[in-house]
Amino acid sequence: MRLSIDHRTVYRFSEPQSRLVQMLRMTPENSHDQTVARWRIDVDCDARMRRGRDGFGNAVTMLYAEGPIADIEIAVRGEVLTSHSDGVVRGVNEVLPPAVFLRATEATPRDPDIAAFAAEATGAADGAVGKLHALNRAVNARFAVDRTRPEPGLSAAAAFARPAATSRDLAQIFTVAARSLGLPARYVSGYSVVEGSLRPTPHGWAEAHVDGLGWVGFDPFTGRSPQEESVRVAAALDASGAAPVAGSRLGEGEEELDVAVTVSAAQ
Repeated sequence: MRLSIDHRTVYRFSEPQSRLVQMLRMTPENSHDQTVARWRIDVDCDARMRRGRDGFGNAVTMLYAEGPIADIEIAVRGEVLTSHSDGVVRGVNEVLPPAVFLRATEATPRDPDIAAFAAEATGAADGAVGKLHALNRAVNARFAVDRTRPEPGLSAAAAFARPAATSRDLAQIFTVAARSLGLPARYVSGYSVVEGSLRPTPHGWAEAHVDGLGWVGFDPFTGRSPQEESVRVAAALDASGAAPVAGSRLGEGEEELDVAVTVSAAQ
């Protein structure tokens, strides 16, 4: 499948900023099941950009802009060719052992309610893969879908108490649940057509590690593994570690964020 992606992020500031430093996790990489046909990042002001990697091995672009800056638009455009993988992740840059992804974070804390839910959902399943698929279906069935922008700072435990959840929240809930079963799990950010062609944020799903098989993707938004409809960009312990844009600014005032993501597919 050929996926075309347009991802625009606009920051507006109530007071001009003296300096911006941003880490952009917006660049997918080639793997066994995805090939980047074309990709570019444009900024509508004078800026320096330097490519590198973060601590999880994700490709990043560091952006440095000197002020005064009243607003800035980061525009990402590209095309990626994807193929069916049964959810198995192959050919990606791995720098950390799977056991690292058993760690809890502020956004993905250990939670007794989620652990009890995971135990009940997987009680009749056989093997790690069977348990993970059962868990994925159970998380999908429990929540109504929320297609709005995720609430900043909302933890998986807090999201679990609500009737509806965004793709980010579903993925973080799945991650906490899988870890409660003793299985390493991580959050993945990327692009997908499963939420419709236009949405306010990139898509989020999860990956869990299975001995003898490796990392396998699970998307509780759909209740199945991500396939050729998804483009993998970054993975981390939680959504903040895989955020498309993160950084700092030097200046007073408030900021306003506007994000628009368009994903279209052609066979």
